[in-house]
Amino acid sequence: QLHLAESGGGLQQAGDSLRLSCAAPQPYFSSYSVGWFRQAPGKEREFAAGISYKGDATYYADAVKGRFAISRDNDKNTVYLQMNNLKPEDTALYYCAAKYYRFSDNANDYDYWGQGTQVTVSP
Repeated sequence: QLHLAESGGGLQQAGDSLRLSCAAPQPYFSSYSVGWFRQAPGKEREFAAGISYKGDATYYADAVKGRFAISRDNDKNTVYLQMNNLKPEDTALYYCAAKYYRFSDNANDYDYWGQGTQVTVSP
């Protein structure tokens, strides 16, 4: 069982930066690949970024590539999502999710989810 907690969301202006964190108290969190997904009002949940359990591979949706950077510190049991050059279309509820070992960009493959953190970007 994993308990994930996101933090770092907020209200930003276009062009600003924001860093989200996803923390889990369990030490075996380092055996889980992590994905960041987001859901905007009236839209389906979509994949944004992901990282392998070792942290040696990262994955990005085209919409965020070059602007977002995902990383992890397994000593701190935390995954980060650095979001730069934010755009109004990045406005969404951001969730982190974890799955054992192998990464996937399919939300249905993830077993554990956080409660989400809201990111709002004004023009």
